[in-house]
Amino acid sequence: MSNKPLLILIAGPYRSGTNDNPALMAENLRKLEEAALPIFRAGHIPVVGEWFALPLLKQAGSKYPGDEAYEEISYPVSHRVLAKCDAIFRIAGASKGADEDVRIAKENGLTVYYNLEDIEAV
Repeated sequence: MSNKPLLILIAGPYRSGTNDNPALMAENLRKLEEAALPIFRAGHIPVVGEWFALPLLKQAGSKYPGDEAYEEISYPVSHRVLAKCDAIFRIAGASKGADEDVRIAKENGLTVYYNLEDIEAV
């Protein structure tokens, strides 16, 4: 059992598999956020990269996924957040960005969870 809360990045598909359809991207965000409450209730601090990226994209004037502002902000913000995290929770679904987050997490010795049940409560 952990003795302190962990900051856990929730990684999974956001843009992947959506053909940039806003409704499908919103559904993917919902799935990422769905994992946050159980992680919080286990005593940890869940974080989703899009919680940081989306307001920044709006401020930067991004008009569509993949535009210049999107490329400047989207993945870099996730990697900066990951640098502050203690662990990562990878939800199911194909995603090059989430796979890259997992690679970086492993490279930096972070714990990678694939099942909520494996995240010990504080």
